[in-house]
Amino acid sequence: MDELIYVPLTRENFGPRSLDKFVRRQHVRQCWRREGGALVLRPVEYVEDWDIPQRRGVAGSVLAAVSAGGAAIGALARGEVAGFAVLSGKPLGSRGQYADLTLFYVSEPFRGRGVGGRLFRMACAAARARGAEKLYISAHSAAEVMAAYWALGCVEAEEPDPRHSAEEPWDVQLEFRL
Repeated sequence: MDELIYVPLTRENFGPRSLDKFVRRQHVRQCWRREGGALVLRPVEYVEDWDIPQRRGVAGSVLAAVSAGGAAIGALARGEVAGFAVLSGKPLGSRGQYADLTLFYVSEPFRGRGVGGRLFRMACAAARARGAEKLYISAHSAAEVMAAYWALGCVEAEEPDPRHSAEEPWDVQLEFRL
């Protein structure tokens, strides 16, 4: 197993091509959908996979978040990004109580090894250090993604963010009390 190091991502150790070898591939078979106010698991099948332009676009989003005062944490294996979590620099919620977890991914070869859980805990620590009460997550509705968030203790958001809800209508809006 590759030894991982967890570090803040900065312009010095992360650049526009840092995700070129990242494997976003996910074969989705079921997704949670809101029906009549309740979440219902429905068959929805597709493969999500990033090509190089998408990887570079996401890398640009990581760099933009860092430049805007956000925080980014990476799990690195032999210098390659195995996973990352990014907090926006802008709080959400009626009182600014939420830190927004805008990006959170683990490369396919590293899934199931605790990488996501460790990155999540580190993102929570960074959010607490910024004065947040809760972490806000606009979560992909795939069954396995939601199972991971629920296992971490996330619940449906008390104050769903209108921008996230509009941009990703299939996402489930979650929060985690810090």
